[in-house]
Amino acid sequence: MKRLLIGLSLLASSSAWAAEPPVVGKDYVPTDKDERGLWDIMNEEERKLKTSSFVMRDPALNAYVRGVFCKMVGPQCADVRIYLVRTPYFNAAMGPNGMMLINSGLFLRTRNEAQLAAVIAHEFTHYTGRHSVRLWKNARAKTDAAAWLAVIPVAGWAAAGALTVAQLGILGSLGAFSRDMEREADEGSITLLAKAGYDPMAASRVWGQLRDEMDATAAARGKKSQKDKPQGLMASHPSTAERMADLKTLAAKTPVAGTPELNRAQYRAALAPHWAAFVDDQIKLNDFGATELLLGELAKEGWSGDLLFARGELYRARAKTDDLTKAAGFYREAVALPDAPAEAWRGLGLSLMRSGQPAEGQAALKTYLEKRPDASDRAMIAMMAGVPK
Repeated sequence: MKRLLIGLSLLASSSAWAAEPPVVGKDYVPTDKDERGLWDIMNEEERKLKTSSFVMRDPALNAYVRGVFCKMVGPQCADVRIYLVRTPYFNAAMGPNGMMLINSGLFLRTRNEAQLAAVIAHEFTHYTGRHSVRLWKNARAKTDAAAWLAVIPVAGWAAAGALTVAQLGILGSLGAFSRDMEREADEGSITLLAKAGYDPMAASRVWGQLRDEMDATAAARGKKSQKDKPQGLMASHPSTAERMADLKTLAAKTPVAGTPELNRAQYRAALAPHWAAFVDDQIKLNDFGATELLLGELAKEGWSGDLLFARGELYRARAKTDDLTKAAGFYREAVALPDAPAEAWRGLGLSLMRSGQPAEGQAALKTYLEKRPDASDRAMIAMMAGVPK
């Protein structure tokens, strides 16, 4: 899965190849030899994706995301197959054959429907602009692109030390071109957002949030933030600061009919059934600073039950001095609210038991089992709670 995401990102970060007709659509059949080769690769990867255990198949969440997409692009949404991939990193990618991937980590880092729409619109512009095809042809003209796709997605850019001087020159050429198409995709996203009635400023805010997250990660680890440093050998995208500023300028020039929409409530409602799983994935990244920031940003309008649960999980996982006490406090606040997930009782129980309060901890675990009788961890929690089989 990581190989596919990186490969798609490489293709989408395209070159300034001579302009081609924007021929796209589900009925499009490539006739060029090089293009057919690219389609074969993408179709094979999509075949594997269809049976992947990482793909989230919840009908409601998939329908919601597709609804956001179709609201922006209209009938063209029929050309695209969207795959929601459960992995906690911020990423989305679009293949030239109409395959779009959206990481679950993106859902935690976009604050509302408009921000989600901004990322989707950016990827769709890569598709309609045939950016992947143009990069592929440019790469084929310079070197054996198939070989690059076979090596780079697996090893990442850390393998650059093994590259020859000639190969480095080719990569530098491709990377320099790709900035233009990233800007084109950003411009296209603003147009699509405004057309659908979304607040076009949402696109710029996404990048501001990512910069803040990088600062928080660095601060928690006692390191210097990397937000203004080129990422990787190609550094193919504009800097986050440049991107944020350009998107803000574009949005200010783009009118929206009526009141621009954010649709925060709809967004949170769509994510609610998956919240506990997304938070668990994020906490496993062992990035306390970024996770604490994400939760705080999401709670700017008030700490809800699900956000307090997530904060309890974060502190319980770190388990430094007083963290378990703080975690128990967050869980207690959570379960006092009507929107707290049942897992908040589990977290409270585990925190109390680890803090030397077994009786109260077992009581909380029993409440969790009552509220979640079909829990996947029922056997283990029942044993800890002293519930007879």
